[in-house]
Amino acid sequence: MRLLRAATLTVADISKTATLYQQWLRYRSIESGVVSKALAESFGAPRSAGRPYCIMQPESGADIFLRLIEGDPHPDYRPLRTYGWAAIEICVQDVLAVNAEMEKSPFTIIGPPRELDGLPAIYPMQVQGPDNEIIYLTQIRSDLASYDLPRAQSMIDHLFILVLANSDMKGALQWVQDVLGLSFGRSMKIIYTMLANSFGADADRKFELTTVVHERDVFLEFDQYPPQAVPRPAHADQLPPGIAAASLVIPDFSERLAQWTDWMIAPPVIHDGALYAGRLSTSLRGPDGTMFEVIAP
Repeated sequence: MRLLRAATLTVADISKTATLYQQWLRYRSIESGVVSKALAESFGAPRSAGRPYCIMQPESGADIFLRLIEGDPHPDYRPLRTYGWAAIEICVQDVLAVNAEMEKSPFTIIGPPRELDGLPAIYPMQVQGPDNEIIYLTQIRSDLASYDLPRAQSMIDHLFILVLANSDMKGALQWVQDVLGLSFGRSMKIIYTMLANSFGADADRKFELTTVVHERDVFLEFDQYPPQAVPRPAHADQLPPGIAAASLVIPDFSERLAQWTDWMIAPPVIHDGALYAGRLSTSLRGPDGTMFEVIAP
Protein backbone atom coordinates (compact mmCIF):
# COMPACT_ATOMS: atom_id res chain seq x y z
CA MET A 1 0.00 0.00 0.00
CA ARG A 2 1.36 3.43 -0.97
CA LEU A 3 0.88 5.96 1.83
CA LEU A 4 1.81 9.20 0.07
CA ARG A 5 -1.33 10.95 -1.11
CA ALA A 6 -0.40 14.57 -1.88
CA ALA A 7 1.86 17.54 -1.31
CA THR A 8 0.33 20.96 -0.65
CA LEU A 9 2.12 24.00 -2.09
CA THR A 10 1.44 27.63 -1.21
CA VAL A 11 1.40 29.77 -4.37
CA ALA A 12 1.01 33.50 -4.99
CA ASP A 13 -1.10 33.26 -8.16
CA ILE A 14 -2.88 29.95 -8.56
CA SER A 15 -3.84 30.51 -12.19
CA LYS A 16 -0.26 31.32 -13.18
CA THR A 17 1.30 28.41 -11.29
CA ALA A 18 -1.30 25.87 -12.46
CA THR A 19 -0.72 26.97 -16.07
CA LEU A 20 3.05 26.52 -15.70
CA TYR A 21 2.60 23.07 -14.16
CA GLN A 22 0.29 22.09 -16.99
CA GLN A 23 2.61 23.36 -19.70
CA TRP A 24 5.97 22.24 -18.36
CA LEU A 25 5.27 19.37 -15.94
CA ARG A 26 2.30 18.01 -17.91
CA TYR A 27 0.00 18.03 -14.89
CA ARG A 28 -3.72 18.74 -15.26
CA SER A 29 -6.18 20.32 -12.87
CA ILE A 30 -8.88 17.83 -11.85
CA GLU A 31 -10.57 19.88 -9.11
CA SER A 32 -10.70 23.52 -8.10
CA GLY A 33 -12.58 25.76 -5.71
CA VAL A 34 -11.96 27.67 -2.50
CA VAL A 35 -10.61 26.31 0.77
CA SER A 36 -13.44 25.53 3.18
CA LYS A 37 -13.47 26.88 6.71
CA ALA A 38 -13.23 23.34 8.10
CA LEU A 39 -10.16 22.51 6.00
CA ALA A 40 -8.46 25.81 6.85
CA GLU A 41 -9.07 25.16 10.55
CA SER A 42 -7.64 21.65 10.23
CA PHE A 43 -4.45 23.29 8.89
CA GLY A 44 -4.38 25.80 11.75
CA ALA A 45 -4.63 28.45 9.01
CA PRO A 46 -8.05 30.14 9.36
CA ARG A 47 -6.98 33.00 7.05
CA SER A 48 -6.54 30.46 4.25
CA ALA A 49 -10.32 29.88 4.22
CA GLY A 50 -11.89 31.17 1.03
CA ARG A 51 -8.58 31.18 -0.87
CA PRO A 52 -8.52 29.44 -4.27
CA TYR A 53 -7.10 25.92 -4.56
CA CYS A 54 -6.68 23.32 -7.27
CA ILE A 55 -5.78 19.64 -7.26
CA MET A 56 -3.40 18.56 -10.02
CA GLN A 57 -2.75 15.04 -11.32
CA PRO A 58 0.14 13.80 -13.47
CA GLU A 59 -0.24 12.93 -17.13
CA SER A 60 -0.05 9.23 -16.27
CA GLY A 61 -3.25 9.46 -14.22
CA ALA A 62 -1.52 8.19 -11.06
CA ASP A 63 -3.65 8.65 -7.94
CA ILE A 64 -1.10 10.89 -6.17
CA PHE A 65 -1.68 14.63 -6.28
CA LEU A 66 -0.23 18.11 -6.01
CA ARG A 67 -2.52 20.60 -4.28
CA LEU A 68 -1.96 24.31 -4.91
CA ILE A 69 -3.45 26.78 -2.41
CA GLU A 70 -3.16 30.51 -2.92
CA GLY A 71 -1.44 32.42 -0.14
CA ASP A 72 0.47 35.62 0.46
CA PRO A 73 4.22 35.39 -0.27
CA HIS A 74 6.45 35.97 2.75
CA PRO A 75 9.35 38.38 2.15
CA ASP A 76 11.70 36.51 4.51
CA TYR A 77 11.23 33.02 3.06
CA ARG A 78 14.27 31.51 1.38
CA PRO A 79 14.09 27.96 -0.03
CA LEU A 80 16.55 25.38 1.28
CA ARG A 81 17.33 27.55 4.30
CA THR A 82 14.50 26.70 6.70
CA TYR A 83 13.12 23.70 8.55
CA GLY A 84 9.99 21.99 7.24
CA TRP A 85 8.98 20.43 3.94
CA ALA A 86 11.86 21.38 1.67
CA ALA A 87 11.18 19.67 -1.66
CA ILE A 88 8.95 17.37 -3.63
CA GLU A 89 10.43 14.56 -5.71
CA ILE A 90 8.74 13.43 -8.93
CA CYS A 91 9.74 10.43 -11.03
CA VAL A 92 10.56 10.97 -14.71
CA GLN A 93 11.33 8.64 -17.60
CA ASP A 94 14.48 10.33 -18.95
CA VAL A 95 16.13 12.99 -16.82
CA LEU A 96 18.33 14.26 -19.64
CA ALA A 97 15.29 14.85 -21.85
CA VAL A 98 13.51 16.56 -18.94
CA ASN A 99 16.57 18.73 -18.32
CA ALA A 100 16.45 19.87 -21.96
CA GLU A 101 12.80 20.86 -21.44
CA MET A 102 13.54 22.67 -18.18
CA GLU A 103 16.27 24.70 -19.89
CA LYS A 104 13.53 26.28 -22.03
CA SER A 105 11.08 26.72 -19.15
CA PRO A 106 10.50 29.39 -16.48
CA PHE A 107 11.72 26.89 -13.87
CA THR A 108 15.27 27.58 -12.68
CA ILE A 109 17.66 24.63 -12.78
CA ILE A 110 19.50 24.62 -9.47
CA GLY A 111 20.92 21.11 -9.82
CA PRO A 112 21.62 19.64 -13.28
CA PRO A 113 21.36 15.85 -13.75
CA ARG A 114 23.91 14.12 -11.55
CA GLU A 115 24.34 10.59 -10.26
CA LEU A 116 24.23 10.27 -6.50
CA ASP A 117 27.18 9.07 -4.46
CA GLY A 118 26.87 5.29 -4.15
CA LEU A 119 23.31 5.26 -5.54
CA PRO A 120 23.47 4.49 -9.27
CA ALA A 121 19.76 3.56 -9.25
CA ILE A 122 18.88 7.24 -8.73
CA TYR A 123 19.55 9.91 -11.39
CA PRO A 124 18.08 13.26 -10.24
CA MET A 125 18.05 16.91 -11.14
CA GLN A 126 16.50 19.82 -9.23
CA VAL A 127 14.59 22.93 -10.23
CA GLN A 128 13.10 25.92 -8.42
CA GLY A 129 9.57 26.93 -9.32
CA PRO A 130 7.75 30.27 -9.48
CA ASP A 131 6.85 30.23 -5.78
CA ASN A 132 10.31 29.23 -4.54
CA GLU A 133 9.21 25.59 -4.37
CA ILE A 134 11.97 23.03 -4.92
CA ILE A 135 11.26 20.08 -7.21
CA TYR A 136 13.50 17.05 -7.71
CA LEU A 137 12.94 15.36 -11.08
CA THR A 138 14.35 11.86 -10.77
CA GLN A 139 14.89 9.01 -13.17
CA ILE A 140 14.77 5.59 -11.50
CA ARG A 141 17.11 3.13 -13.17
CA SER A 142 16.62 0.09 -10.92
CA ASP A 143 15.24 -1.01 -7.56
CA LEU A 144 17.19 -0.98 -4.34
CA ALA A 145 17.75 -4.24 -2.50
CA SER A 146 15.23 -3.55 0.26
CA TYR A 147 12.79 -1.18 -1.47
CA ASP A 148 10.73 -0.80 -4.61
CA LEU A 149 11.04 2.42 -6.56
CA PRO A 150 8.48 3.71 -9.08
CA ARG A 151 8.99 3.72 -12.82
CA ALA A 152 7.52 6.74 -14.55
CA GLN A 153 4.63 5.93 -16.89
CA SER A 154 4.75 9.37 -18.52
CA MET A 155 7.63 11.71 -19.30
CA ILE A 156 7.05 13.50 -15.97
CA ASP A 157 4.99 11.36 -13.64
CA HIS A 158 3.90 11.35 -10.01
CA LEU A 159 5.18 12.57 -6.69
CA PHE A 160 6.96 9.73 -4.87
CA ILE A 161 9.02 11.35 -2.12
CA LEU A 162 8.70 14.45 0.07
CA VAL A 163 11.90 15.85 1.54
CA LEU A 164 11.87 17.19 5.10
CA ALA A 165 14.51 19.57 6.47
CA ASN A 166 15.18 18.93 10.16
CA SER A 167 16.92 20.64 13.04
CA ASP A 168 17.13 17.25 14.79
CA MET A 169 16.77 14.47 12.24
CA LYS A 170 17.04 11.61 14.72
CA GLY A 171 14.38 13.14 16.96
CA ALA A 172 12.07 13.66 13.99
CA LEU A 173 12.55 10.07 12.88
CA GLN A 174 11.66 8.86 16.34
CA TRP A 175 8.51 11.01 16.21
CA VAL A 176 7.27 9.52 12.93
CA GLN A 177 7.96 6.04 14.25
CA ASP A 178 6.18 6.59 17.57
CA VAL A 179 3.32 8.80 16.37
CA LEU A 180 2.68 7.63 12.81
CA GLY A 181 3.95 4.06 13.03
CA LEU A 182 6.39 4.48 10.13
CA SER A 183 9.77 2.79 9.77
CA PHE A 184 13.27 4.11 9.19
CA GLY A 185 14.89 3.13 5.92
CA ARG A 186 18.46 3.67 4.81
CA SER A 187 20.70 6.28 6.43
CA MET A 188 23.63 7.74 4.52
CA LYS A 189 25.92 10.71 4.15
CA ILE A 190 26.22 12.08 0.63
CA ILE A 191 27.71 15.02 -1.25
CA TYR A 192 24.65 17.27 -1.56
CA THR A 193 25.74 20.06 -3.89
CA MET A 194 22.44 21.92 -3.74
CA LEU A 195 22.54 22.19 0.08
CA ALA A 196 26.24 23.02 0.07
CA ASN A 197 25.52 25.92 -2.29
CA SER A 198 22.57 27.07 -0.21
CA PHE A 199 24.57 27.22 3.01
CA GLY A 200 27.88 28.32 1.50
CA ALA A 201 29.58 25.06 2.48
CA ASP A 202 32.46 23.31 0.75
CA ALA A 203 31.34 21.54 -2.41
CA ASP A 204 32.56 18.17 -1.09
CA ARG A 205 30.78 18.46 2.26
CA LYS A 206 28.56 15.48 3.05
CA PHE A 207 25.06 15.85 4.51
CA GLU A 208 23.24 13.16 6.46
CA LEU A 209 19.84 11.89 5.35
CA THR A 210 17.52 8.99 6.19
CA THR A 211 14.56 7.56 4.28
CA VAL A 212 11.18 6.70 5.79
CA VAL A 213 9.41 3.60 4.50
CA HIS A 214 6.28 1.49 4.73
CA GLU A 215 6.84 -2.14 3.76
CA ARG A 216 8.88 -1.78 0.52
CA ASP A 217 7.69 1.74 -0.30
CA VAL A 218 10.10 4.68 0.21
CA PHE A 219 8.13 7.94 0.40
CA LEU A 220 9.84 10.41 2.75
CA GLU A 221 13.41 11.66 3.03
CA PHE A 222 14.61 13.37 6.20
CA ASP A 223 17.62 15.66 5.80
CA GLN A 224 19.74 16.95 8.68
CA TYR A 225 20.18 20.68 8.09
CA PRO A 226 23.14 22.65 9.46
CA PRO A 227 22.81 25.06 12.41
CA GLN A 228 22.51 28.06 10.07
CA ALA A 229 18.99 26.93 9.09
CA VAL A 230 16.06 28.72 10.74
CA PRO A 231 12.35 28.09 11.41
CA ARG A 232 10.19 28.85 8.40
CA PRO A 233 8.71 32.36 8.45
CA ALA A 234 4.96 32.49 7.84
CA HIS A 235 2.09 34.95 7.99
CA ALA A 236 -0.10 34.50 11.07
CA ASP A 237 -2.97 32.07 10.54
CA GLN A 238 -1.95 31.25 6.95
CA LEU A 239 -0.26 28.23 5.45
CA PRO A 240 3.54 28.56 5.42
CA PRO A 241 5.28 29.42 2.14
CA GLY A 242 6.79 26.79 -0.13
CA ILE A 243 5.70 23.23 0.50
CA ALA A 244 3.19 23.53 3.32
CA ALA A 245 2.09 19.98 4.09
CA ALA A 246 2.39 16.29 3.29
CA SER A 247 -0.79 14.22 3.07
CA LEU A 248 -0.35 10.59 4.14
CA VAL A 249 -2.74 7.67 4.37
CA ILE A 250 -2.21 5.97 7.74
CA PRO A 251 -3.34 2.31 7.69
CA ASP A 252 -4.14 2.18 11.43
CA PHE A 253 -5.66 5.67 11.54
CA SER A 254 -8.56 4.69 13.82
CA GLU A 255 -6.32 2.90 16.32
CA ARG A 256 -3.91 5.85 16.54
CA LEU A 257 -6.47 8.65 16.68
CA ALA A 258 -6.69 8.76 20.48
CA GLN A 259 -2.92 9.15 20.90
CA TRP A 260 -2.69 12.08 18.47
CA THR A 261 -4.33 14.57 20.85
CA ASP A 262 -1.07 16.31 21.75
CA TRP A 263 -0.22 17.02 18.10
CA MET A 264 -3.65 17.43 16.50
CA ILE A 265 -4.38 20.92 15.17
CA ALA A 266 -8.17 20.43 15.07
CA PRO A 267 -10.57 17.50 15.50
CA PRO A 268 -10.79 15.11 12.54
CA VAL A 269 -13.43 15.78 9.88
CA ILE A 270 -14.63 14.23 6.63
CA HIS A 271 -13.84 16.06 3.39
CA ASP A 272 -15.04 15.29 -0.12
CA GLY A 273 -13.09 15.64 -3.34
CA ALA A 274 -10.37 13.73 -5.19
CA LEU A 275 -7.81 13.85 -2.40
CA TYR A 276 -10.07 12.63 0.42
CA ALA A 277 -12.91 10.72 -1.27
CA GLY A 278 -15.08 11.17 1.81
CA ARG A 279 -12.53 9.81 4.28
CA LEU A 280 -11.75 11.12 7.75
CA SER A 281 -8.64 13.25 8.12
CA THR A 282 -6.84 15.58 10.48
CA SER A 283 -3.53 17.43 10.61
CA LEU A 284 -0.72 16.97 13.13
CA ARG A 285 1.97 19.48 14.05
CA GLY A 286 5.23 17.55 14.09
CA PRO A 287 8.85 18.44 14.90
CA ASP A 288 9.96 21.94 13.80
CA GLY A 289 6.27 22.79 13.39
CA THR A 290 5.98 20.65 10.26
CA MET A 291 2.45 19.75 9.20
CA PHE A 292 1.50 16.14 8.51
CA GLU A 293 -2.03 15.71 7.17
CA VAL A 294 -3.15 12.17 8.00
CA ILE A 295 -6.01 10.45 6.17
CA ALA A 296 -7.93 7.31 7.02
CA PRO A 297 -7.54 4.41 4.54
